[in-house]
Amino acid sequence: MITELGRLIARRIALTGPISTADFMAEALGHPRLGYYRRALPVGAAGDFTTAPEISQMFGELIGAWLAERWLSIGAPSPVRLIELGPGRGTLMADALRATRGVPGFHAALRLHLVETNVPLRAEQHRTLGASAPAWHERFGEVPPGPALIVANEFFDALPVRQFQKTAQGWRERMVGVAPDGGSLVFALAPGATPFARYLPDAPEGAQAEIGEAGRALAAAIGARLLRDGGWALIVDYGYDSGAGASLQAVRGHRGASILDRPGETDLSAHVDFAALAASAKAPTFGPIAQGDFLRRLGILQRAESLKARANESQRAAIDAALARLIDPDQMGTLFRVLAVGDGRSSLPAGFSEAE
Repeated sequence: MITELGRLIARRIALTGPISTADFMAEALGHPRLGYYRRALPVGAAGDFTTAPEISQMFGELIGAWLAERWLSIGAPSPVRLIELGPGRGTLMADALRATRGVPGFHAALRLHLVETNVPLRAEQHRTLGASAPAWHERFGEVPPGPALIVANEFFDALPVRQFQKTAQGWRERMVGVAPDGGSLVFALAPGATPFARYLPDAPEGAQAEIGEAGRALAAAIGARLLRDGGWALIVDYGYDSGAGASLQAVRGHRGASILDRPGETDLSAHVDFAALAASAKAPTFGPIAQGDFLRRLGILQRAESLKARANESQRAAIDAALARLIDPDQMGTLFRVLAVGDGRSSLPAGFSEAE
């Protein structure tokens, strides 16, 4: 199916030539009027995917406790910018704020900043978090300076990536072009050598690779801010510690879809290269570690037992199911990774040591 945005992309290619997968992702997800993240309500059962905060309140509660502890570790500054990148429906932040109401001075110090481009989601976030007087921003760089606590859950996976394939002549970039019919979009390899080859590994013919320039640039901006103003960032996403092939995928209605089909109506994402993020931050980093290990060390098993003590039989079963989904190795427990970035001036963060 050719969407209005698909026709616009095909017209651009006809005029200027094939575009990179990164450019295609940027258009498909971020076009000012027709991009997926500009107009869709993607999160939840009615959307295209479900995130950890939507699975259980325990996730946001533990993230909130981690953020509050990090605030204390940097000297409890007031004010402090609490920044969430891609807040979804505001569920994670609502749970985090509810769980930290008892931390003396924490809420009084907070200035909530939400980085969100999706207008319908901003409305949802206002309904959920309006009492905390959030400020909204299109980009991370718009958030005012000052000490910061930053959380990004399933944000980096939606940032554009370039794709490459190793041929007999060397690495070639995977491009998006227009099929002979003049309307549908197709993949093809660029004929010439790519300048990104020096960043790609030695690999056999047929191997594939990805580079996420936008993710690396954002990690660099986060690291620079924390070193300058103080604070901590927590990045949670699905991905790999280092080195992987092509992972770009499409989802529509909770089911896999063709990457080039129905741009603007389909979610696109790629596994996050955490080693690249850590290197780009140029600041102290901890992890990445498995989400299951991180949540266990923060006390999710104890929190689940506490919730079950006040629940009926069906509620207890739901809590157990949510817990398994968040921490079991065959669910989100190992596929999702957690990385912390710090300012180099405060104590080590909870959740990253096997001794905990």
